[in-house]
Amino acid sequence: MRIQFLLCVVTAATLGACANRAPMMGPYSQTSLPDAVKVPAGHSVVIETVAAGDITYQCRAKKDMDSQFEWVFAGPSASLKDRNGILIGKYYGPPATWENMDGSKLTGTQVAVAPNGEGNIPSQLVKANPAVGPGAMQGVSYIQRVATQGGVAPKGVCAKGNEGEKQVVSYKADYIFYRAM
Repeated sequence: MRIQFLLCVVTAATLGACANRAPMMGPYSQTSLPDAVKVPAGHSVVIETVAAGDITYQCRAKKDMDSQFEWVFAGPSASLKDRNGILIGKYYGPPATWENMDGSKLTGTQVAVAPNGEGNIPSQLVKANPAVGPGAMQGVSYIQRVATQGGVAPKGVCAKGNEGEKQVVSYKADYIFYRAM
C-alpha cells in the first residue's frame, strides 16, 4: 500500500512538472520569409537562438559629403539563448561574430537583407566563414536573422555639433544557424 502511494506521488509530481513546461516547437520553417533571405536548398537547421541586446550607432559625416551627417551602425552586443531560454552564446562586433559558450565562433559575409516592418532592422542572410575552435559553430554554412524587433538607427539629431556621439538602441532577433546536409 505504501509503495503504491509513493508511486502515485512520484507519477503526479512527474506529470505536474511536464505540465509546467513550454510545449515543444516544431522544426523551424523559412517558408514565410522573403526569398532573398532564404537559405539555399541542401542546408538544415542546427541551432536556433533568440537574441536580445543592443546595437550602437555613431553620428558621422556621410561618405563624400562632409557637411551632411547620419547615424552609422557601429556594432552589436547581444546574448544568444536557445528556445528554452538557456544562454548558449553571444553576438558582438565588429566584425559581426557569433560565439558559442563552448568557445567556437564564426564571422560571416552578408548575402541579402529584406525589410521586416517599420522600426525593425531587416531580416538578413549571412554566409558563414569557417569557424574558429572546435564546437557547435563548426560546419555552420549560413546564419539567418529573422523575427527582428527594434534596432533601427536613432531618430535624434546627428549633425556637426554631435559628430562622434554614440547612441545605443535595443533589439531582439532570432538567429538560425544552418549546415550543409
